[in-house]
Order: sequence, then C-alpha cells, then structure tokens
Amino acid sequence: MDARALLSRLAEVIDAHDWDGLPALLRDDFTCRYVHTGEVFDRDGWVRLNADYPGFERMCVEDLVADGDRGALRARVTSTDDAGERLGFAVASFATVRDGLLHELVEVWTDVDQQPPAGTR
Repeated sequence: MDARALLSRLAEVIDAHDWDGLPALLRDDFTCRYVHTGEVFDRDGWVRLNADYPGFERMCVEDLVADGDRGALRARVTSTDDAGERLGFAVASFATVRDGLLHELVEVWTDVDQQPPAGTR
C-alpha cells in the first residue's frame, strides 16, 4: 500500500477498535514518536497503548495528504473520562511507509477547545 491507502486504512482500523488488525499495518521495526512527550513506542507497545487507552471512542479523519511513501493525517479523537464526560483531542500524524507497511509514525497530540492565552485575540 502507498501512504494514502495505508493511513486511510490505519484510521479505519483504529476507529473500529480492530486491535487484532492493527499490527498487520505495521512493519516489525515500526516506531511511533510522540513529539509532545518525547515517548517512543515500538510496534507492540504502540498497539497495546491504543488498545488499552481508557475511554477511547472514535477517530475521525479531517485531512489526509500523501505523496509516495510519505503522508500526513489530521484527525479528531474522542474519548470519555472516568466520570463519563466526553473529551476531545486533535492529532497530527506524519508517516513513512516502507515495503507497503508503516515504518515510522511521528504524532503530535493536543486537547481541543482550549482557550487561547489572554490578549492574543
């Protein structure tokens, strides 16, 4: 698969909570780096992180661009907290594909609906 098809499929698999299908999209030497925390996950660790994420509900793609073996996806993710309150997040994922599978993913996550600092509007 090229980057566009692979990122589209990745979002579908995550949105469907198909954790058994997720590893099939990732190379054995896959890594995911979270820019905002500095964490780096290997293939099994990243699958486990997604499968075990508390309250995860949906992942909806808002934008996807790709060229050959590189692609970027922007999505909105929803989950619920322990009190049942809905939480919203935005994620930008930058992917490198090798041999038809995801080789590297770099992600930036943020909460949505934050208020800008005073005086910046």
